[in-house]
Order: sequence, then structure tokens, then C-alpha cells
Amino acid sequence: MTDSLQLAGEKAAAVPDTSGTRAATVADRFFRNPVLGPLSALILAVVGFSIFTQNFLSVDNTSLILQQSVVVGTLALGQTVIILTGGIDLANGAIMVLGTLVVAKLASGHAGLQIPALLIGFVVCAALGLISGLIVSRLGLPPFIVTLGLLTILTSVSRLYTKETVLVDNGPLTVLSKGGYLFGKFQITFGVLLVLVSVAVLHFALTRTAWGRHVYAVGNNDLAAKRTGINVRRVLLSVYVLAGVLYALAAWQAFGRSPATSPNAYPTANLDTITAVVIGGTSLFGGRGTVLGSYLGALIVLVLQSGLTQAGIDPLYQNIVTGVLVIAAVALDSITRKKAR
Repeated sequence: MTDSLQLAGEKAAAVPDTSGTRAATVADRFFRNPVLGPLSALILAVVGFSIFTQNFLSVDNTSLILQQSVVVGTLALGQTVIILTGGIDLANGAIMVLGTLVVAKLASGHAGLQIPALLIGFVVCAALGLISGLIVSRLGLPPFIVTLGLLTILTSVSRLYTKETVLVDNGPLTVLSKGGYLFGKFQITFGVLLVLVSVAVLHFALTRTAWGRHVYAVGNNDLAAKRTGINVRRVLLSVYVLAGVLYALAAWQAFGRSPATSPNAYPTANLDTITAVVIGGTSLFGGRGTVLGSYLGALIVLVLQSGLTQAGIDPLYQNIVTGVLVIAAVALDSITRKKAR
């Protein structure tokens, strides 16, 4: 019996270890990098649709995709910082919609009140983020349940607040729809510039500051983070408040896309942002991902929608493709985390 075990051990030891080969190293780096995967997928999608459709790479279509990315992309930034801590926010779209309604009602017919109304909208969205953060960090309730309940409440509050579409005049609220042109007809709006600046600033905060390191530490293991002296409650609270501010920024972006707002606007924003974040390489288990990847994920979703529409694919099949991508991204993340162990 002992001889058999020894022989089996020798055979097992004789199996060549390929984990250190160049190919394995490159593959590991590719799959573990939270940006390379989404960037490669985006490039492949753009190249593919450029080959199989006629107008995908046209100036107008490319500019339109960028402009469509501002609202979902900004919401995805807030969703990302929450998911990095191991949470999730199902109420982000509802917070944004209520923010737009408050701002629109206060500023409707009064162009001079647009800036004060916008500031109040930021306060409202940040306060709602604070409420979520307090419940999650102080009471220890699951973020899924907390934000699901807040989603239900805010959806009803928005419809009670106003049942009609509210219009705002041109002014500071709609300035994000304006901008300049590059390369002839390629339009870059202030809204696109604002979301790109937001990505850059948040990326710096998460990767170059102590606060950012604490966010990742809490997402990896909140108990271990607490034992190393990190104030987990404060980190969670700051993340939800920051997300609320980003949702207010998305509300401003929404005015830039359309001067009209309604309590029924953006009904699937929460699912759209989760899709963007997951496809962008952020782990739903927390502790891994980047805001840059999330924005690339939002672009991937919009590129797929645009390309498949131009290819004549039914929207229902487009939803199937998106769903498959989400499941594949989560499965890949799970496999990568197991290999990392």
C-alpha cells in the first residue's frame, strides 16, 4: 500500500508544470487585468460590426454612441464603487429619476432658478445615498434588501410627486448637450467630457489614495480590513454618499440628453448599470474591478445594441446576447477568483 502511494506520488510529481510558461503567464495577466478584457471585447465588437454593417463607423453613429453612454456610464460609476465593497445598488436609477423630478419641478418656468434647483437635486440624491449607507453600515442589513426596498419606495414617491412629464427651459440644466466638433462632424458634447473626467478622477481616487485602498480592502474581506484598523462603517458610508452624488450627476446628464423628465424614465437603469459593471470586469463578489472597465462595459452594451440594430437583429435577440454576456462575465470572474486562490 505504501509503495503504491509512493509510486503515485512520483507520477504526479512527474507531470510537467506549465503554469510558469510564457503562454500561461500572458493568459493569467490577461484574465486578471480588469481592463484588458473589456477593452479587447469592445475593439472586437467595433471591428466586427464595422465589417458586417455599412454605417456603424460613421461619424454620426460613433458620436451618438458616446452621447448615449453619459447617463448609464455615470450611473455605472456609482454602481461600481458600491459593488467594489461587496454590495449592490438596485435603487440608483430611482434616485436619479427622483433627482431629475425635484430639479425640474423647482426650475420649471424659471430659468434663473436652474442652478439652485440643481444644487438641491445634488443634496437630495446625496441624502438618499446617505440613508442607504447608514442602514447598510450601521444596521448591517444586506445591500440587496436595503436598495430593493428603497427602489420600491422611491418609485412610488416619484409618481406621487408628479404624474406628468416636466419640461425645463434651455440653460445650465441642458448645457451638457452642447459642445464642439472634432474631425468635421464628430460631436463631443460637454456631457461626454464630463463623464470622461469623472472616470479619470474616480480612477485616481481608487488607485492612488488611501480611501481607494480601503474600498478594495473592505470588498475583499471586511473582517480582515476591520482587524487592520480600517473603519469599515465609514468606508461604506462614504461609498454610498459618493454614489448618490454620482447619481445626481447622472440626473444632470439626463437633462443634457433631453429637457423633459418623467417618473417613468429609465425603468431599467439599475439592471443596465449592473450589466455594464459586470461586463466591464468588476467582480460582483467585491474587491476587484475598475471604473474604467465599467465605462468600457457601458460602451460595449451600447455598441452591441447599435450594431445588432443596424444588422437587423430583433431587440429580443439583442437582450438574449446581453444576458449571455453577463452570465459569461460572472462565470469568468468566478473561475479567475478560484485560480487566484
